[in-house]
Amino acid sequence: MSTRSVRIFPLTGLLMLAISPLTALPAQAAVSAAAASNAQCWATHYGPQPAGALTASGEVFDNNADTAATSLSLQPQLPFGTHVLVTNVANGESLTVRINDRGTFTSTPQSPKCLDLSDGAFSRLGGVLDPDAGHIVVIEQVLG
Repeated sequence: MSTRSVRIFPLTGLLMLAISPLTALPAQAAVSAAAASNAQCWATHYGPQPAGALTASGEVFDNNADTAATSLSLQPQLPFGTHVLVTNVANGESLTVRINDRGTFTSTPQSPKCLDLSDGAFSRLGGVLDPDAGHIVVIEQVLG
C-alpha cells in the first residue's frame, strides 16, 4: 500500500506529491547507511524486566528471544523489524537478532554502544550474566 498522497493547491492549480513520514524511504536509507558500518561497538543486555513489559515497537518483551534495541545515540537508528547479524569479537559466536526496541543508553568515545540485547541473545553470544560482565564487544552487520 502506498503512503503517498496527492494534494491539490487551489490557488495555484498545481499538483504536488506529499510524501508522508511513513514512507519506506527513510527506513531503507537507515538500513543502507548502517550496513556500511562494521565497526566494533558494545552490546549490553536488558537484565530483569517486569512481566508484560512492552518494547518501543509495542511487542510484549521476551527476555529469551533473539531481539535487541538499537541505540538512540547512533544515527541513523535501525528501523523496527531489521535483522542484524551480531558477532562477539572475543569468541567469534554469531547470532541474528531482530530490532524491536529503542535503547536509552549513550555512546562513549572509547566504544560506542550499539545494541541492547535480550538476556537470552546476550548469553548465546557468550556474554556472562552472573557475575554480570555488563557488555560484550561486537560487530553488527545489517541484513535487512
